[in-house]
Amino acid sequence: MAAHRRSRQRPTGGTTVRAAATVVLAGAATAAGFDGAGHAAPQPTPALTGADVDRLYREAEVATEKYNGAKEKAHSARQRLRDLQDETARAQARLNDAREVLGTVAAAQYRAGGLDPALRLMLSEDPDAYLDGAALTERAGSRHHAELGRARAQLREIEKLRGAARVEAKTLTARRAELKRHKKTITEKLSAARLALSRMSPEERDRITGGSGRAARTAAGAVRDAAPSQAPNARAAQAVAYAHQKLGSPYVWGATGPDAFDCSGLVLAAYRSAGVSLPRTTYAQIGAGRRVSRSELLPGDLVFFYSGISHVGLYIGNGQMIHAPNPSAPVRVAPIDQMPFAGATRVV
Repeated sequence: MAAHRRSRQRPTGGTTVRAAATVVLAGAATAAGFDGAGHAAPQPTPALTGADVDRLYREAEVATEKYNGAKEKAHSARQRLRDLQDETARAQARLNDAREVLGTVAAAQYRAGGLDPALRLMLSEDPDAYLDGAALTERAGSRHHAELGRARAQLREIEKLRGAARVEAKTLTARRAELKRHKKTITEKLSAARLALSRMSPEERDRITGGSGRAARTAAGAVRDAAPSQAPNARAAQAVAYAHQKLGSPYVWGATGPDAFDCSGLVLAAYRSAGVSLPRTTYAQIGAGRRVSRSELLPGDLVFFYSGISHVGLYIGNGQMIHAPNPSAPVRVAPIDQMPFAGATRVV
């Protein structure tokens, strides 16, 4: 027993050693940035490179083209809804006229001592009740059967129009939500790209952005006069001339001119100046004319880039195009070799 008790005795210095070790560990934890929850200190975000900025701009452009498409569809849905509402109002006016006529007949019948059951049904304030009792109307043998039949058809037309309007209203709501999502993506990507550019040296920033709008206009000098004369027709030449006039204009996503453009907005505006209507998005523009090979390119052709057909420029000859690159660079001349070539279209 005595030996057992001796084995449990602790040296007087043990507590001091452990206390010192605890202090050392606590100090080390503090120096390493540990808190009470045991989380490591956040590491600094690595600086983005020029390749990262290019990627962010491409992703923003993909979202921009989706935004443009959704905006176009929202506009169409809004117009269809207005048309349906107008048509419903006209149908309602026709029904009201018919009800007035039938009301006059009903009053006459009432004065004569009775009211046709079909007329009572027709003059009800509840159209559903009328439609539910359509069989009665069909059996009505009064001399006003034709008028009742027309009113019945008008009610059905109104219900059909209202149903279509409800569907279109839901479509419009969905398109607006889609626009909001794409806008959020664009804003986030462009904000990240701007922040990355602001942290770069002036030399690296110029390398990515390509310099000023003045430089873009100067680079166009070699092809400014020759390209329009090489265009296959007057409308293509006009589109090229318009694009030349817009050199140095800022890139603004969703813009179609006259003072700012995104990539598809620039070619749309260029051909609009020549009296040619193009679709709004790159995805639709590539199918707006005859596809041509790279070796067949002529001034005025639309040239597309990346596997997702997310960028477009206007070919001006000599392996060059005019395009709206991204928010860091204005409308400018650039070689078509600058980006992965995806195809070309001749629209006129």
